[in-house]
Amino acid sequence: MDTITLIQRFLGYFGGGGEQLRIFTSPGRVNLIGEHTDYNGGFVFPAALTLATRIVARPRNDNIIKLIATDLEKMVETDLNNLSAYKNLKWGNYQLGVADELMKAGFNIRGCDLMYDDKVPLGSGLSSSAAIEVATAIALVSLGDEAYGKTKEIDMIEMALISQKAEHNYVGVMCGIMDQFASAMGKKDHAIFLDCKDLSYEHVPIMLDGYSLVIGNTNKKRSLGEGKYNERRAQCEAGLEILREVFPKADCLRDISVMDYEEYKSMLRDDIIKKRVEHIIYENQRVLDSVKALKEGNLELFGKLMNQSHNSLRDLYEVTGIELDTLVDEARKIDGVLGSRMTGAGFGGCTVNLVANKSIDEFILKVGKAYKEKIGYEASFYISDIGDGGRELGRR
Repeated sequence: MDTITLIQRFLGYFGGGGEQLRIFTSPGRVNLIGEHTDYNGGFVFPAALTLATRIVARPRNDNIIKLIATDLEKMVETDLNNLSAYKNLKWGNYQLGVADELMKAGFNIRGCDLMYDDKVPLGSGLSSSAAIEVATAIALVSLGDEAYGKTKEIDMIEMALISQKAEHNYVGVMCGIMDQFASAMGKKDHAIFLDCKDLSYEHVPIMLDGYSLVIGNTNKKRSLGEGKYNERRAQCEAGLEILREVFPKADCLRDISVMDYEEYKSMLRDDIIKKRVEHIIYENQRVLDSVKALKEGNLELFGKLMNQSHNSLRDLYEVTGIELDTLVDEARKIDGVLGSRMTGAGFGGCTVNLVANKSIDEFILKVGKAYKEKIGYEASFYISDIGDGGRELGRR
C-alpha cells in the first residue's frame, strides 16, 4: 500500500484533515542462527527484514488511544488512565502493553489515533509482535516528546527493552530480547551478532555471493502464549540450577562452555532437562562459529551449521513439528541449498534457507509441491532483503 493510499485509509477511519500525521515503521526479523538462546543469556544472529509494520499516527487532545489495523477493520478504543483493563484483548494488547511500560518508565504519553499496516505475516515466527511493539514505542514517544517540546533522539535499545517488558508484564510471554532488539537496531545488508547477556552487539555485513535467504512459511499459526515457550524456559532454568553446583558463578547457560558441559552433563539426570540444556550449550557455539564463517565468506560451513541447528531444535529442544520438518527435509533435497533450518520459536512459523540464486525457482516449486502433498495445504515463500530497523518515515 503506497503512502497516499495509507493516509486516505487513515482519514477514512478517523476523519479530519491530513495535518499532524506522522508515519513510523519497524521490521520483522529472521534469525539466521541461535534459537532459544536469548533468554538463556546467549548469542543470537538475527537480521531485520524489509517486511515491516507501518503506523500512521495523529495526536489527540484527550487521554484516549484508538487503534485499528488495515486488515482487521475493528476499532479498539482505550483510556490511558486505565490501561490494566485491556490485557485480554485479542488484538491491541501488545500496543497497550508498550504504552503501559512507557508510562511506568516516565515517558509522557498522550492520546492518539493509530492505524497499523502489518506486512509481517502474523504467527509466522518472523516477529510480527516485535515489529508492532517497537513501531508503537517509537510512535508514542515521538508524539509525546513533540507535545512537550522535546527533541532528544530516541534511544532505540531502550525502546527494545521496553517492548520486551510489555510482553513479559502485559501479555505474559517471557520472551528474550532478540526479536525486539533486531527490530529496533537492524541495519540494511547486515546481521546483528548480539550478546544477550550484556546487549553488546556488532553489525556484521552479509555477503551471500550468488546465494539468497529464502523464507518458507508453514502457514501454521502458532502462539507463544500457549505455554510451550515458558515451559522450555523453565526447563533451562532448572538445568542451570543443577549445573551451578559446580559452576556457582554461572548467571546463565551461556556461561557454561561446551567443554565444561561435556565434563559435567551426567549431573543432569532428567533426560528432558538434559536435552534442553545441551541444545542451548551447543547452539551458542554454533552462533560463534557462524559469525566467523560468514566473516570469512565460508557459506558452505554456515550452511552446515544451519542444518545442525535445526536438527538440534528437532531432536533436543523439540520445537519443530511435522510442518517445519517437512519444509526443511524437502529443502535439503534441492541442489544449491547449503542450509535449512526453522527460525523463530517454532511450533509452526517459518524456515530460513540458504539457496543458490539459480536454484530458487526450483526450490519454491518442488518444496512447495511436496509440502502441500504431505501437509494438505500450501506453504508460502518470501525472498526478503535485509533492511533497516525502526524509524520515522515522515510527517505531513
